[in-house]
Amino acid sequence: MPHTPHAVHRLRTERLARAVKPFRARGGPAERCPGCRPAVPTRAGMCLLMADIEPLKPSNTGWLIADVVADTFAFSWARTQVDPRLLTLLADPQWQPYVVFPGEFVTPERVVTALLPEVTGEGHPAKRPLFVLLDATWSEAGKMFRKSPYLNHFPVLSLHPEQLSTYRLRRSTRSDHFCTSEVGALCLALAGEPQAAEVLAAYLDVFTHHYLQAKNQQPLDLDGAAHQRLRNLRPA
Repeated sequence: MPHTPHAVHRLRTERLARAVKPFRARGGPAERCPGCRPAVPTRAGMCLLMADIEPLKPSNTGWLIADVVADTFAFSWARTQVDPRLLTLLADPQWQPYVVFPGEFVTPERVVTALLPEVTGEGHPAKRPLFVLLDATWSEAGKMFRKSPYLNHFPVLSLHPEQLSTYRLRRSTRSDHFCTSEVGALCLALAGEPQAAEVLAAYLDVFTHHYLQAKNQQPLDLDGAAHQRLRNLRPA
């Protein structure tokens, strides 16, 4: 049975509809398999703020987060306007938003390195964590962070992972710059969602294999270590 299109798929469709000329990707597969989504139930949610053409890039990994985490929301970012649906989501009392961004660029009083304590009143359930990820190149993400005043009153979650990025589909001058799905996996682990974090990390490895094999016109190894790891992690 086919899956319902998720938030990033819908955003990509909206962006294609606005395009005045065809988008030409620089190599790699542009199509995603809607039947290969290793969804894992999570309490945490993800909010992707995506730079203009990010949903169209075949190397985009925000798509992988939406495949795994059901409560993933995706919005196009623009400097001069904000999607009212985004503001509604951020104001929803069931969520505690965290803007995920390096703390070295933020005033110290906004920075947290762990989730806030869950304090609830009588009859009020604890708020669910909503991780706001700036899905863009590093330079674009910095601009998005500085020019989004509606995010200014939320805590900034600064991640300090021990490992370095293993992402191989785009170039970066720093090995501590993580791709969007790597950041998502780190957030899930921090939120006490280890299975979802492991599935997302394994899914990135599978996606990377598919992307690079297609780009180099090489056959897939469906019995390789990456696929086997994901099969072992997926819920029965």
